[in-house]
Amino acid sequence: MKIVPAIDLIGGKCVRLKQGRYDDVTIYNDSPLDQAFMFKEAGATWIHVVDLDAAKSGVPENHEIIKEIAVKTGLKVDTGGGIRNMDTLAKWIEEYGVSRAVLGTAAVKDPEFTKKAIGRFGDKVAIGIDAHDGFVSVDGWTADSELKAVDFALKCKEIGATTVVFTDIARDGMLTGPAVAQTKEMVEATGLNVIASGGIGSNEDVELIKTSGCAGVIIGKAIYEGKVDLAKCLQNV
Repeated sequence: MKIVPAIDLIGGKCVRLKQGRYDDVTIYNDSPLDQAFMFKEAGATWIHVVDLDAAKSGVPENHEIIKEIAVKTGLKVDTGGGIRNMDTLAKWIEEYGVSRAVLGTAAVKDPEFTKKAIGRFGDKVAIGIDAHDGFVSVDGWTADSELKAVDFALKCKEIGATTVVFTDIARDGMLTGPAVAQTKEMVEATGLNVIASGGIGSNEDVELIKTSGCAGVIIGKAIYEGKVDLAKCLQNV
């Protein structure tokens, strides 16, 4: 299971939201690049970077920072937020050097683009499934759809997706423990590589989410708040 530390960006700064609410923002570092280097020093090889401004607006707003992280740190960057067309996607992968781009809103609203994206870039494209009460949310978690998360994952698998980043929005930034049952259901029902996100609040929670069979876990606030020792977690994987 991969341990993937997270950087969320708003206004060029490293932040965390509670339950995806843009009105509940905590700034943890004014320099996302410095933060990425800290994660690298702890032993991380992957990093999850989300442009929250772009997730809401649909227009890349922190792309230069993400490019800088990918180029200067040498980390494998998994990124999402505002990737809604092929030009933007190609730029991320071919020009900015990110290792994997996550399609969220675009995957829900534009399945034809998603199919073409997977056809062109293969496993460099992952699907971001952000769930609220079992249903997929879109537009930076500001709107809910009528799609059930597992059903949507199966539709994505049909068009070639191999990896999903699965977030339980209610747990995100709350440090109350991961959605083990929901993640396990996603793993077993789809057979996809599932990267779990949301709710990790301790090193014990990291061990707990392993039992779901997920391929990886994204950890954000728990690292910033000192609840998870990243270096120790990486040693125990």
